Amino acid sequence: MRIVPLDQTFTRWDELLALILSAFASMNGRIDPPSSALKLTTASLAEKAGTEIGHVAIDGEKLVGCLFLRPEADCLYVGKLAVLPEVQGKGLGKRLLTIAEETAAALDLPALRLETRIELTDNHAVFAAWGFSRTAEKAHPGFARTTFVEMRKALAAPIHVT
Repeated sequence: MRIVPLDQTFTRWDELLALILSAFASMNGRIDPPSSALKLTTASLAEKAGTEIGHVAIDGEKLVGCLFLRPEADCLYVGKLAVLPEVQGKGLGKRLLTIAEETAAALDLPALRLETRIELTDNHAVFAAWGFSRTAEKAHPGFARTTFVEMRKALAAPIHVT
């Protein structure tokens, strides 16, 4: 299995969209509001790849995972971390997060940040096991109750040799 950056040569947008929808399908009917993944199109994914740092995991010729990264002022935001259901639990999500940590270090950003839905307590536990801490509870626009939690992982300070 290899993990490669999304670049101008990537053309498999239909497959990438199918991967994300498959990975997020278990959330359908469990979370409110519905996942933003349901609003993605091949065109919006291509646009996202142009403005964010994307990676895909490929096993043989099959897309099996992805993540999108967005630099923020004090952290690197991790979004659309997706692994096909049949590959989940085998370490690919953690491998993708290692790419996020390496990217944050290269950008001199001290932390990773992600958001996960309040209902997805299993995700909270996985991210906590991977070193993330819950830092905030927030609500989507129009909701009076908490709909998602923010989690952060502080990264080791980079060593600068002078």
